[in-house]
Amino acid sequence: MAINYNKSCSLRIGPRAEVVCNDLMCLSGALIAWANEVRYLRIFIVKSRTFKCSLDHAKCSFYRAANAIFGKVGRVASEEVTLHLIKSKCIPVLLYGLEVCPLNKSQTVSLDFIINRFS
Repeated sequence: MAINYNKSCSLRIGPRAEVVCNDLMCLSGALIAWANEVRYLRIFIVKSRTFKCSLDHAKCSFYRAANAIFGKVGRVASEEVTLHLIKSKCIPVLLYGLEVCPLNKSQTVSLDFIINRFS
């Protein structure tokens, strides 16, 4: 199986995450770039001293889905129908993959704010 070097990257997690490293070179001579953030199965893992996930993309996807519902339904549907659509279609977009992400207090409060705002 061939490696796609354009889509591959390296990320450091641990106590030496901020240390500058040499470029990684494959046997074919292609360089693998270093990244500050990596997307794997719609989870964004961030370079840090500890394992950390970014929720920014999940929040943007949630708001995009909610705006799509508001754009289609508008003021035609009742509030109950709109809230049910948001809870059934948008909340799973926000909460996808959070089981693997260790959340700190500020990330938990941020998610609570989004969910409570639409409930």
